[in-house]
Amino acid sequence: MKARMTMTNSLAAPAWRLATLAAGAAIACTCGAAVAQAVGTQTTTTIEKTTTTQSVGGVTSIKTEKTQGTTVAPVLMGSAPALVSGIDRAGMDPVVRPQDDLFLAMNGAWLKATEIPSDKAAWGNGAMLRELSDKRQRTLVEALVAKTNAPGSNAQKVADFYRTYIDETAIDKAGLVPVAASLKEVDALADKQALAALMGRWQGLANLPVNVEVFPDFKDPGVYAAAYGQAGLGMPDRDYYLQDEPRMAEARAAYVAYLAQLFTASGDAQAVAHAALVMALETRIATAQWKREDMREPSRIYNPMTPAELAQLAPGIAWPALAGAARLRADAVVVIEQPSYVSALAAILDAEPLSTWKLYLKARRLDDASTVLPLVFRQARFQFHGATLQGLKTPPPRWQNAMHELNAALGEAVGELYVAQYFPPESRARAQALVANLMKAYAQSIDGLTWMSPATRAAAQVKLSQYAVKIGYPDKWRDYGALAIRAGDALGNADRAGRFAFQRNIVRVGGPVDRAEWDMTPQTVNAYYNPSGNEIVFPAAILQPPYFDPRADDAVNYGGIGAVIGHEISHGFDDQGSQFDGLGRLRDWWTADDRKAFEAITSRLVAQYSAYEPLPGHHVNGQLTLGENIADLSGLQIAYKAYKISLAGRPAAVIDGLTGEQRFFYGWAQGWRSKTRDARMQQLLTTNEHAPAQFRGDGAPINNDGFHEAFGTKPGDAMWKAPADRIRLW
Repeated sequence: MKARMTMTNSLAAPAWRLATLAAGAAIACTCGAAVAQAVGTQTTTTIEKTTTTQSVGGVTSIKTEKTQGTTVAPVLMGSAPALVSGIDRAGMDPVVRPQDDLFLAMNGAWLKATEIPSDKAAWGNGAMLRELSDKRQRTLVEALVAKTNAPGSNAQKVADFYRTYIDETAIDKAGLVPVAASLKEVDALADKQALAALMGRWQGLANLPVNVEVFPDFKDPGVYAAAYGQAGLGMPDRDYYLQDEPRMAEARAAYVAYLAQLFTASGDAQAVAHAALVMALETRIATAQWKREDMREPSRIYNPMTPAELAQLAPGIAWPALAGAARLRADAVVVIEQPSYVSALAAILDAEPLSTWKLYLKARRLDDASTVLPLVFRQARFQFHGATLQGLKTPPPRWQNAMHELNAALGEAVGELYVAQYFPPESRARAQALVANLMKAYAQSIDGLTWMSPATRAAAQVKLSQYAVKIGYPDKWRDYGALAIRAGDALGNADRAGRFAFQRNIVRVGGPVDRAEWDMTPQTVNAYYNPSGNEIVFPAAILQPPYFDPRADDAVNYGGIGAVIGHEISHGFDDQGSQFDGLGRLRDWWTADDRKAFEAITSRLVAQYSAYEPLPGHHVNGQLTLGENIADLSGLQIAYKAYKISLAGRPAAVIDGLTGEQRFFYGWAQGWRSKTRDARMQQLLTTNEHAPAQFRGDGAPINNDGFHEAFGTKPGDAMWKAPADRIRLW
């Protein structure tokens, strides 16, 4: 959320509120034309007693009824006379036994032979799919650039945004002129009230200490609520400022040098001294901020307050000025996500001189705008954000940065082009059927739970029956009519896009939630579960090999996209999603004994992942990654159950010398094929709620009975785990 144009206060709620599949290079979760003829049609697929009804644009409702002796229909087999295994045997390491390390057995040869591209922080199947998506989008966008487009059309806006962003010669020639007005705005601040007002005006433009967000109200998810959350740091997380270890100390020194470069390039004669002041202020802000794992409890960050209550909590901030400048109603109740932080921030704002705050705001503005400022800014940005923090050797190509910024500004305009060219209708149909199979398996699994009381099991079935499923692309495309994109104005385009996104949302506060809206674009290689909507969403770009291969037999697809689907379904029942009911309300629908039993099981999962050590002395944060680890564990279990049911008692064919069960688990491990630079790994361990790819590839199978049966593990094998010690949830 801290990067430019991705922190523009979209309705996509921060951090855990959208439980995603992916992080870094691997697919972690995270997980058009579907042709014109397909738009506007309705289809109904019935599989036994699981019904899937699709509405326009891919929004699906699923109802699951309990049945006796039901089967799940195969959905991918039979479309070709000779299906392939879908397993990349060339990437396997014949020296490593899957009984000792499934991830390395599947991916070891690939890991040894593959060098991470110099402009990437990580590389693997997920990164390669994102690369493919970017290149496809580039082709589509550059075709528009070559045309004459109607003024005000999406085509004109997409083409002019891209053309202007990649014109580095023009950006260099413009110098500091594009950002001069912002710097003068900071210089003109007369007092702390004006400072608060600027923080409101700059929402959507810069990464500020108070981030104004809009999302469905936790207790009333049919209505949009406003929230104030912590933000405003130039480094990825509070730990970068506070941890006393060499990598963090190096990052701090590099950051101060980067700030000095920004100030020097902007004409500041006291750049070094001013950089130190900004660093000191940000360190105070970081000290007050909550740890990421402390924000995983929904009830802790849901603290609605009236303006009077907020003024009493944090009297040192001119809240009416901030809200008014952000165009938030003066009487609006606002959710305060981290009350102690807001209170501490008020004290910091009051104590620090206005001159220091001005330096801070200039630093934030220059940093966030640096990609569209002259070469000296772009080089400094890469050296810190790319080389130091992520270990990149060379900058990414300008066209690829342009695609990322374009997606943040006009993502659905690009998405409409993408699905028309690259998302065939049959991909949606197969995904719908596979989702229905996974939902049926999940329903059967809930019925078989021994640690959950009958009443809570019944409530869980109700929630499952209320899931909404979105596949491919949205019902309706976003209207960008009010967004002005001008040729030759790179920073202005980014600023107007940021303001557009923020204002589009802030005016909705108190109004009805748009259930058809998506929080990812179709060209995004990821997936998510949204607890407030009780919905799972699978963008078009993830529905392709290696996760979803129509040429392969069912085993690898269930181990790939099947586990992705199971992962997202499971987020509705993880430690956070389980606190929301089927209507998306934050409500305790479990008995106290059930919650206690659940936490006893998940505490073992925390311990398992906390023991993993991706870098010397740096372990996975088992508490921070708990929700994703639950989803991996449960998603894999449910996908395997669905695969076995789909066989209807028939033995799976042996392909390439592998049984169906073995191909299923190899398919899972293949999906996590990835390698990551140490600097990026450090960043992910500090900031990300997903465990690293290798430990996801091994961490879920080691608890799966099917894995041990498929490969005949036994005591002494590195991945052996006694049946009584295996962690089972859903």
